[in-house]
Order: sequence, then structure tokens, then C-alpha cells
Amino acid sequence: FDAQRRGSWLVWWIREALSEAKLVTRPDFESAWIDSLISFEPYTSPTEKFLEKARAARAAKREGEAIEPPTPHVISDPTYRIGKLDSANTPPVSVAPNKSITEAITIMLTNDFSQLPVMIGEREVKGIISWESIGSRLARGVKCTEVRECMDAAHEISADTSLLAAIDQIVSNEYVLIRDSGKISGIVTTTDLSRQFHQLAEPFLLLGEIENHIRQIIERGRFSKEQLTECRDPNDKGRAIDSIGDMTFGHYIRLLQNPKFWHQVRLGIDCKTFIDRLDEARRIRNDVMHFDSDPMSPDDLVKLRKFTGFLQQLARSQPAAT
Repeated sequence: FDAQRRGSWLVWWIREALSEAKLVTRPDFESAWIDSLISFEPYTSPTEKFLEKARAARAAKREGEAIEPPTPHVISDPTYRIGKLDSANTPPVSVAPNKSITEAITIMLTNDFSQLPVMIGEREVKGIISWESIGSRLARGVKCTEVRECMDAAHEISADTSLLAAIDQIVSNEYVLIRDSGKISGIVTTTDLSRQFHQLAEPFLLLGEIENHIRQIIERGRFSKEQLTECRDPNDKGRAIDSIGDMTFGHYIRLLQNPKFWHQVRLGIDCKTFIDRLDEARRIRNDVMHFDSDPMSPDDLVKLRKFTGFLQQLARSQPAAT
């Protein structure tokens, strides 16, 4: 499908292709980690109604019409599993229980680890050694020469565990080992958790700031209710726009690309360039609000950051409204 991430439309097209081939994937391709292995299995009862809707949606998409993707005949798991994180799918560095404490400490120092799994092979976990487990022994005067003498019990969870359900365990223990298909597939730490939530939250925070800046720009124009109503979609005449709070990104664009209204906000910048960037933000927002299986592309994230920075600079340069 010539794609690097699972956007909402792509998922529907893949499901259509699988349905036409009478196939399903195990695990479901949408809920699995992006680089995990999946298998194809026969599906004997494809729903023809779904196929017809999917084909109609594809045709409409090609014609540029706005249409919601059809509901798939295979219902995917909407839960965000911890097994979808990269760190949950990166086999951890480990140490054998009979290795020396010096070796374990050296591994932790050179890799900037706070803890190190004590394992025999990829399936058998004996415990965990950490700065806390080492320090607690030293504080009690216990002399440790081998790793087994300084390790604590390890905390494990299944790769199928909900990310939200795993948060408390990760915060309490500073890590969890992830077990998938009988093997330890990765380790998720509080640092990984922080990075994941930053990755998930940043687009929403940027889009929220962009929208707040745009609303302030529109407020500068002191538009009347009648003027705001002019930006309403001709196909949505029943929608009431009594204030800026009733407007969407599409309304912002229709209002500001009108030459007489653009002049009213007095920004002193090129209208077309500004509207192009605003339309990019609108497109990205639509993708983000679909809660796609994979993070947004780095290019789109850079565009949001740059547009946010531009709006911040523009706000600082504008005189106070009177």
C-alpha cells in the first residue's frame, strides 16, 4: 500500500483488500506493533454490504467528496496495548545471575540503565538488579559479589495489557518487563512512558495553541454575527454561528480568505501564505482527531511546530487591540 503509517483511510482500504481476498490477520494489523510479524488466515464470511460501502467511499475519496470511511466488517481492538510501544518490542540487555556485581554495574553505567533484568535465556527471568537493590544491600552491610545476591523480584506484565492499566505499575516500580508469546520482548520504564505521552500529547497541545491564536486574530477584527455567519459552509446552512466559539478550522479559513475580512484583522502579512499554512493545520488536525494507529509523521509535526512558532511571533509583534 506504499505507506509508512496506518492512517484511518489506509486502514479501511487494507480491510477492503483483505475482505476481497477473504483474509484476516492475526494479530489484527491495526492494533499490533508497527514492525511486528502478522499472519494471514482465511476468513470465510466477508460482508458484501461493507465491501459496497468501502468501494463507494474509495470512489468518493478519489472525486474529492467528503465522506466518512465505512464501518469495517472486522471490528478491531480499540484498546491501546503496551505491546505497541517500541521499547516493549526491543529485547532488553540482561545479565546472568552468576555474573559479578562489577560486570552488572559496568553494564548499567555504560548504558545509563537504572535497572537490569537478571535472566537465563529469553524466557526465564530470575529477578532484577537496580541501583536501589544494590544500595539497600550496601546500607545493611550485605556484601554482594554475584548478581544473584543483589537482585529483587522482577515485575512482569503481558504485552496485551492496556497501556493505561500498566501506568500505575510502571510508576510504582520504575519499570515493567513485557512478556509476549512466552518471551521477554522488552522493558518499559518511566522514561519510556514520559516519551510516549509526550509523543501522544504534543500534537493536541500544538493544535490547541494554534486555534487559540487564530481566535485571537479573529477577535481583533471585531466581526459581527452576520459577518461570522458568512463563513458558514453553504451545504450546512442549518448550523448556527453566534460567536467565534461556534467556528471550526474550516470556518476560520473561509472567513480569513475573504479579502474584505482579511483586511479587517490588520495583520500586515501575505494572506495566501497564511491561509495555506492554516489549511495544513486543518488537514493535520483532521488526521490527529481520527486517532490513527501510528504517530503523525515527523514532517507534519515539524509543520505544526513551525506554524505555532510563527503565530507566537506574530502575536508579539501586533499592537494591543483598541
